[in-house]
Parts: sequence; structure tokens; C-alpha cells
Amino acid sequence: MNMSGIWPMTEAVPVRFNGPLPAECDVVVIGGGVMGVMTAYHLAERGLSVVLCEKGRIAGEQSSRNWGWVRQQCRDPEELPIMVESLAIWRQLAAELGDGLGFRQAGTMYLANRQKDFDAYEAWLPHARAHGVDSRMLSKAEVDAAFPGHRAAWVGAIATPSDARAEPATAVPLLAEAAVRRGAIIAENCAVRGLDISAGVVSGVLTERGAIRCSQVVVAGGAWSSLFLAAQGVRIPQLAVLASVAATEPLPQFHDGAATDNHFAFRRRQDGGYTLAPGAEHDFFIGPDAFRNLATYLPVLRKDVRSTTFRLRAPQGYPDAWATPRKWDVETASPFEAVRVLNPKPNARTIRRILDSFAAAFPAIGRPQVRIAWAGMIDTMPDIVPVIDRVARIPGLVVATGLSGHGFGIGPGLGRVVADLVAGREVGHDLYRFRLSRFSDGSTAAAGPSL
Repeated sequence: MNMSGIWPMTEAVPVRFNGPLPAECDVVVIGGGVMGVMTAYHLAERGLSVVLCEKGRIAGEQSSRNWGWVRQQCRDPEELPIMVESLAIWRQLAAELGDGLGFRQAGTMYLANRQKDFDAYEAWLPHARAHGVDSRMLSKAEVDAAFPGHRAAWVGAIATPSDARAEPATAVPLLAEAAVRRGAIIAENCAVRGLDISAGVVSGVLTERGAIRCSQVVVAGGAWSSLFLAAQGVRIPQLAVLASVAATEPLPQFHDGAATDNHFAFRRRQDGGYTLAPGAEHDFFIGPDAFRNLATYLPVLRKDVRSTTFRLRAPQGYPDAWATPRKWDVETASPFEAVRVLNPKPNARTIRRILDSFAAAFPAIGRPQVRIAWAGMIDTMPDIVPVIDRVARIPGLVVATGLSGHGFGIGPGLGRVVADLVAGREVGHDLYRFRLSRFSDGSTAAAGPSL
């Protein structure tokens, strides 16, 4: 069993959640990442019967492959109040579940390479103050004192001491266990092939193990959500980018929290090593959806083009690969069964650049030994904020996807929001920014922060 927190989940990890499928329930959640798991957790807590279907493994994809940051700092202003709530939920979960989450409020820091970066971080501070977040600016002298002997050209930073970190590969399965204890049924290796629609309304789902009757379905499939929804006639302009990450062997503790600049990011791990990642660099595979959504993505593409490595063809079976079927017979195997866990190879050049940047910044530590490197596919939206909404033309269908690399930290709070949306309760936050119709109502996409 993978409980070390070192390895992202793969198909090699034994099935851990194999709940028997009922003939009927109130809600089916599609997707076993942190978004789906926490939605199921909160639905079960509210007394609804819920089944979570995961095609591969709980946290098999991005939810075990992310940086492990639980941050409020520099969030999109409309995400921030939900993230503040999410941090409070993380604290409650840590009190219930213990050290296995790896949760620790050790702070987040954005180190500014240029004065314009410092000014941009400072411009965000009013949002922090409006929500009682303890973010503050650090001078160059304060940064130098925090990192004695560093050789980076940092002019200052923004820091949020109350931000936290956790261990994704161990945390999300523990959250799934907590959901099961509350009454949720979770089934790994159980792909949902399609929706059952009766008179235009959701009446159930069709899985590889058979049908489940239900009146509501939550699609929280991460990078696979767009493919699934398009087959049901619902289009969202979702794409996915590959992010490469490395975990080091144990190192002297030079910083207990998480930090990043324009070149690399680091986060102290529970095992004594550090998770290292590029500050913004990622790979993008060009596929049919990329062409279809090009115009929608132009604003964010102009912003990130220098940090993007374009690849002409996605590997076989990827959600937006040229040969991936867009339609399938629900009586036969679907694309979701062909790739149980999307386990992309990291970009070796990216990993080398991360190590070079780290060694240049911290010469006393030098080039760290890499214990393991991996990659994940981050599902993203043109404005870098998620879709959290009901699908108006298919009553009973809720979309909770496109978390754009921000999902691990905000997942517990968004799970609560989605659960109350499904249950018909007051959600407590303004979800207008996250509406599905923003891509079809003539709105101009306003890109949020990319980290």
C-alpha cells in the first residue's frame, strides 16, 4: 500500500475502495480526486446516499501529483472566501485524521524576482485584508534573513504564515476513508460510461459494472471531464497541461513551508525532503480540443506562451489525443477504461532546469538528489478558475471541474459548496464567477492567477 507520501498513485497500487454498487442512490459522483472525494464526504455528512465511481484509483491522477500546497495567498478574489473556509475545514480534518494528512500551517511565500512582480503581489493585499488573511509584504532584507546565504536576485516577497501544506498521495485516500465512514460508497476500477437520461432529466448512470439509478450526478473528472461531458452533448472549453515535479532525498530544513519564484517552487515534505517544481513551466499537447478552443484561450496563451512547451501529439489514450474516441457505445468499453490512471512521463529537461535553479539559489545545499520525478495532467479553463454549476438543459447534472492546479487546497471547501448545491441548500458563496454560461453568454474571460 502506498502510504509513504512519496509516490503518486498508479495502477500498481492495489484497489482499496471496492464498495458494492447499489441499484439506486441519491447522487453519483464521477471522479475520485480531491474534488469528488470531498463532495462525496459532505453529501454523506448531509445524509444523502452517494456513490463515488472512479475509473482507476482514488487520487490516481493530479490529486496525488500536485505540489501539496494549501494556500490562500494570491488566489483569485472570487476563490478566496471559499479557500478561507477550506483552510478551516483542513484544520478540522487534521484534528480528526491525524498526522497522515501531513497537514502543517507552515506558510506560503512568493519570492519576487523583479520589482513588477513585487508590485503585483502588493496589489493583491487588499483582497487578503478583506477576508482576514494574514498576508504581508517582505522586504529584501527580510527575505535575505529568511534564507541566509541564498544567491537568488530576490527583491522582496509576499508571505502568508497561516497557509499550509499537506501530503497529497496520503491525504486524499484518508479523506476517502472518512467519506466511507460517513456512509459514502466508493468504487475504484469502476468507470462511468454515460448518463441515463429520461425525458431530458438525469435518471441514473451507466457504469462498466451496470446501471445505478439516481436523480443527480456530479462530474468531477478532472482532465477527463470535458471528454465525458461532450459525449453527453455538453461542451466546456477545458484543456489539460502536463506539469513535471520531483521529490528530493532528505535535505537540511532551510524552509518549513512552501515558496516559489519565477524559476522554481519548493515545499517541505513530511519525509524530510522537498517537492520541487517549475515556477510556471508546463507542457501542452496539441489535440482536437486545442484547435476547437483556441480563440477562447488566446488571452491566457499570450500570458504563458514563454513558459509553455508545445507538443504536436498526445500519447495514445490521453483525453485530447487525436485517436481518443469522442463517442462510444455504453455497452462496450469506454476511453475511461482504456487508461485507468493517466501516468505521463515528466519532462526531463524541466526537471534538470529545476535542479539547476535550486542549486544556483542555494549553493550551500547544492544540487539535490532526486528520489522520484513524476508528472500530472492539470485540467485548466481559459480564465484559470473552475466551473461549479448546474447544467441548465440537463436537470440533475452538476459540473465541478477545471480547478486549474488550485484544487488540492480548495477541494474541501469546494466539496462543501457542491454538496450544498446538490442538496438544494444555501451555498454561502457567490458562484457567478464559476458559472458554466460564462463561455457562451458573451462575457470576456478575465484570467485569474496561474499559480
